[in-house]
Amino acid sequence: MPTISADQVYNIAGGLLQGAGAGPEEAGIVARHCLAANLAGHDSHGIIQIPSYINRIKQGHIVPGAPFEIAQESPTTAVIDGHWGFGYVVSERAMQMTIDKARQNNVAAATVYHQSHVGRLTDYPLMAAEAGLIGLMTADSGRGPKSVAPFGGRTSRLGTNPLCIAIPSNLEAPLYIDFATSAVAAGKINIAVQRGQSIPAGWVIDKEGRATTDPQALRQGGTLLSLGGSEGHKGYGLSVIVEILSALLPGLGFGVEPSGRHNDGCFMAAFNVAAFRPLETFKQEVAEFAHYLTESPPAEGVDRVYYPGELEHLRTQQRRADGIEIEAATWDRLVELAEAFGLREQLGM
Repeated sequence: MPTISADQVYNIAGGLLQGAGAGPEEAGIVARHCLAANLAGHDSHGIIQIPSYINRIKQGHIVPGAPFEIAQESPTTAVIDGHWGFGYVVSERAMQMTIDKARQNNVAAATVYHQSHVGRLTDYPLMAAEAGLIGLMTADSGRGPKSVAPFGGRTSRLGTNPLCIAIPSNLEAPLYIDFATSAVAAGKINIAVQRGQSIPAGWVIDKEGRATTDPQALRQGGTLLSLGGSEGHKGYGLSVIVEILSALLPGLGFGVEPSGRHNDGCFMAAFNVAAFRPLETFKQEVAEFAHYLTESPPAEGVDRVYYPGELEHLRTQQRRADGIEIEAATWDRLVELAEAFGLREQLGM
């Protein structure tokens, strides 16, 4: 697998998107989010996604330069129609609106529909945390193809339906949670396929409902399981709530629409900490709480305890210094696209 620098990831992602018709600003936003995912070690949401985005542009499923429409608004709420623009661009702007409203009114929320893939959720609630607010976001694939079975079922009825909450603090690394309510994000199955690796038991069942460690089973009629293993009813319950907030509340409905157009519905909210407690006092107490957790003596076979979000921060530092590995199959596809756009030399590939 080739190893490239963070700057190269950003330049290649942004350059290829511009080659496909995206404007410089929106291409830069998408590239920044993809790079952040690669740096944090979530390669399933990194530069591997660029070829699929370019394919969706060609199909008309992503509309570069799409208008951002406020379909409905109040002092504390907004409903956003992204008109099939890049999800990163639409949701970043929607979260900033939500933050601005919460600064004025202490709490705010928004829903977003008709946008493409938003990527890793972390980046949006972190915008709120960096502004001294608690940020929350959920996402669902609208009526696009589903990949997760309801607990006890064997056919896909739900998306991976991630949830993210970020908390302001005085910690060096941001404190947040961001996880799919499925056993694993679907992109991690794609990574395993690309790398020719097996997957852990408990991630996927095949089309007959049998446990498997073959990642190809997902593409052959299988389905992802809910978060929680034998206690998967918990992840299933979370997934149902995320789908209601992210798909039904924005008006996207449920089930699968035959065209298969990817349509990330989102719910986001921001809460002004200063409306409850002095912000600096709260941030310091969160930091002390995190240190209290990490000072726990480690269990057997564990080096140390981390607080939520800390590992990604450490991984980001390491990858900025050492570079980012790209799967050979992904790299070959990126090179093909660069050649097709006449950008291979310009992008240093």
